[in-house]
Amino acid sequence: MQQAEQKLGPPDELVHADFEMVVRRLADDLAFGVDTSLFVGSGLEYAQSRPYVAGDPIKMMDWRITARLGKPYVKEYETLKRTCLYLVVDTSASMCICSTATTKHDMAVWIAAAVGLVGQRNLRPVALVGGGERETRLYPSLVRSDLWQALEPLRAGDVAERTNLTTRLKLLDVRADRTSVVMVITDLHDRGIMSALRHMAQKHDCIVIHLVDPAEAGALRSGFFLGQEAETGRTFVAHGRTRWRRVEELDQELARSGINCVRLRTDEPFIAPLRHFLAARAVVSQGLR
Repeated sequence: MQQAEQKLGPPDELVHADFEMVVRRLADDLAFGVDTSLFVGSGLEYAQSRPYVAGDPIKMMDWRITARLGKPYVKEYETLKRTCLYLVVDTSASMCICSTATTKHDMAVWIAAAVGLVGQRNLRPVALVGGGERETRLYPSLVRSDLWQALEPLRAGDVAERTNLTTRLKLLDVRADRTSVVMVITDLHDRGIMSALRHMAQKHDCIVIHLVDPAEAGALRSGFFLGQEAETGRTFVAHGRTRWRRVEELDQELARSGINCVRLRTDEPFIAPLRHFLAARAVVSQGLR
């Protein structure tokens, strides 16, 4: 599948039927080997622990209470309403500026489409939220056609589109009345994004997919140059080995807010590292229960 990923072009260059076919293949590969019940939230909430009864599954054992009392206990869970999955896709201008064949916008759309399809397959209502100037619906749905319709206006990048990512996150925080999974796919260039994410994480299970162009990591391989910030128009002088962001500081700030983050580069395959990240996240979540 890595070869297929490397050949992925801009999503808007494909007709609708071909776009759907590629997304299905990406979703199949993304879900392979991942426990689907934990892919985007378990939909279960711990209720209590009770003494073990013959026939209870071993995986439900409450090892902490068992060790403390010396008798086997198992956990009981309450089934919640289906956990909604909100996919917030940054479609602002900075996502379209690139030094590789694949832009951050292209990758964001492919990831959102694949994750959204896997979510619906596992009976998670999915809503696709644009983080730019384009309007999108904020209501989660299990209907496959709703996912395709939400993706359609986001498939093409726009180098003149301004960011509304922070505003959309604040609106989503108000609209989503139940605890949900919120996956934000962005390059984290919006100035107010960290504050909005911190506030969102107080109520929802937040995940950040941080997309990075190689040039942002100081790999442009050039001398001094005059640049222009895509969304504000601000000009600046930089060097080809300049790192635009200190990722260590970003990681620390996200970790303090309890937000899981995976960083993906536009010049590398993304399905395998994303699958490993989601699988590892599920294992950690299971171990905390």
